[in-house]
Amino acid sequence: MEDKIVVKGLNLCFDTHHVLKSIDLNIRANEILSIIGPANSGKTSFLRTLNRLNDIISTVKITGEILLDGIDIYKKDILLPWLRRKVGMVFALPVPLPRSIFENIVYGPRLNGVTSKAKLEELVEKTLKAAFLWDEVKDRLHLSGTKLSGGQQQRLCIARALALEPEVILLDEPCSGLDPLSTSRIEEALYELKKQYTIVLVTNNTKQAARVGDNVAFFLMGEMIEYGSTEQIFTVPHDKRTEDYITGRFG
Repeated sequence: MEDKIVVKGLNLCFDTHHVLKSIDLNIRANEILSIIGPANSGKTSFLRTLNRLNDIISTVKITGEILLDGIDIYKKDILLPWLRRKVGMVFALPVPLPRSIFENIVYGPRLNGVTSKAKLEELVEKTLKAAFLWDEVKDRLHLSGTKLSGGQQQRLCIARALALEPEVILLDEPCSGLDPLSTSRIEEALYELKKQYTIVLVTNNTKQAARVGDNVAFFLMGEMIEYGSTEQIFTVPHDKRTEDYITGRFG
């Protein structure tokens, strides 16, 4: 399986705070990479480097390379709208637009010039099915997205990200605060989505990482301590710090 994203010597600083330290990581196409580690280990900051969301912070300084299909996304001529269409992101707290379910999905495509009603309707059905939400909302697409349950709102946000037809999906604690049933539905969706997309999942839930990840990266205090297959990381970790974390000795 070929690499979708290649990270080389990535360092990230906010003013004098060194958040990520010399990260080297290859993310394969059509896999789920789970990133685990305790709070303040740099997981979310790393995720945000993959579509340059950290750029909005004035004190940020980034060195190293991140290649998406061989293209350095930090080159000066890279257009951020292009990058963020290719690399979508779903945040921990679901924030539907204060619009209908239908309008939540089509908002981005309309901004990108899609005007055909038939195309938009097709996109709504396709993305809601991919997010395992269609059967629950197909008869009430004009209900406000804010009226859905927390788990449904998160799946709506996943569908909204898919509507821009990205190639990579970044998920930052997408099941944080959700009940087990909602978590299960999102994990079920991820299994299917990786057939078409490359997925990077940040999670504090090591059991979730073990369930859904193909590979796992363990971050600690800004360093990537260990990377390997999910089976290897959770059965024979090479670093004692990894073992201590996944067995609950700290974190």
